[in-house]
Amino acid sequence: MTTTAVPPLPESARYSFGGDEFLLVEVAEAMSLAANVRVMSMARALQADRPDGITDICPANASLLLRFDPDVIAPQALTDRVQQVEESVKGAGDEPLQTRIIEVPVAYDDPITAEVAGRFRANHQAPEGTDLDYAAAVNNLPDKAAFIERHHGSAWLVSMVGFVAGLPFMFQLTDQQHQLEVPKYLSPRTDTPALTVGHGGCFACIYSVRGAGGYQMFGIAAAPIYDPEQRLADFADGMVLFRPGDLVRFRPVDTDEYQRIQAEVADGSYRYRQRAVSLDLSRALADPVGYNAELRELLDGA
Repeated sequence: MTTTAVPPLPESARYSFGGDEFLLVEVAEAMSLAANVRVMSMARALQADRPDGITDICPANASLLLRFDPDVIAPQALTDRVQQVEESVKGAGDEPLQTRIIEVPVAYDDPITAEVAGRFRANHQAPEGTDLDYAAAVNNLPDKAAFIERHHGSAWLVSMVGFVAGLPFMFQLTDQQHQLEVPKYLSPRTDTPALTVGHGGCFACIYSVRGAGGYQMFGIAAAPIYDPEQRLADFADGMVLFRPGDLVRFRPVDTDEYQRIQAEVADGSYRYRQRAVSLDLSRALADPVGYNAELRELLDGA
């Protein structure tokens, strides 16, 4: 059992203005689960009791960006209000975060991303192998099968959504010592398939649309995470599936199940498996193996 404590955060955030409409609140310089939970707690508190004049609330990995109308709320008044919120959530990490866990079926080591990776080996640190082979080697794992097991063996926290529409950045729900880390490509690709499950540094992501990218490619998700037409029931409330604070559980699927899911997506009947959950960060870091097992059992009971 790991006994890693929640890492301490700076005594107070750093506040700075961007032009006359933006306030940036930097909770910490380095990304951590504790920093991200505090950011999300602040964002949710401001959303629940939004001061007049705030037009947008954008939580990120370790910071919070607020857009405001200076004709409605003065910059100092906004700063004072946000500092009050910061003080009120400083126990975040000790109190459970009410969120949800979503299961994402993934075809690991698939032919679609393999073909694209083959076209860009000159951009890669280890052109003689595959992205999965490289990821296993830099994490001191015996082979790609062991890496895939580690990748889907724990849940991932959606720390922010953006860069392109609906793309989630995800941080592994485990202590820092056991985080999977993989450098990005030496230079970006000009092509990445939509729904590629990628990894850069300590962050996992799912490419919501086809485009350029530099993250290592491990597989492809079987169902959309961005649905601008809102055809599927899981997108009834918006065209983007993930929200900051969501937990993601990757589940490996074979070719037959991948094709079955694709058929359900095509006829509009596909539904993601998901459950409401209270994220207890202190417990997750104290016993990541046991806590992730509990999350799996919770989702399997859905």
